[in-house]
Amino acid sequence: MSDCLFCAIVQGDIPADIILRTDRVIAFRDIEPKAPVHVLVIPVDHHPDVPSAALADPALGAELLQAAAHVAAAEGVAQSGYRVVANTGSDGGQSVHHAHLHVLGGRGLTWPPG
Repeated sequence: MSDCLFCAIVQGDIPADIILRTDRVIAFRDIEPKAPVHVLVIPVDHHPDVPSAALADPALGAELLQAAAHVAAAEGVAQSGYRVVANTGSDGGQSVHHAHLHVLGGRGLTWPPG
């Protein structure tokens, strides 16, 4: 999609601090972090949200979660704990309508977030 921020990151048109890249998944640091570790995990191909990506390609859904686990380990939060969040739709807090997971950690996380 030509107007999608994350598609522009995938294409290299917008710079990002990339943590992990495979043929199908990219992980990069959020530019407005909500925790000491805040990394976004996205599919290379455009899907409007995580459920749509997983329904269209169940293996991709698994790859997104595996990438989140790899990111948590690489960022040193796998042992202490981390949160994986998928906001879906505008009412769910999704502001970029390209499937993505947030990997958050590095401090105690409360619920609800805030």
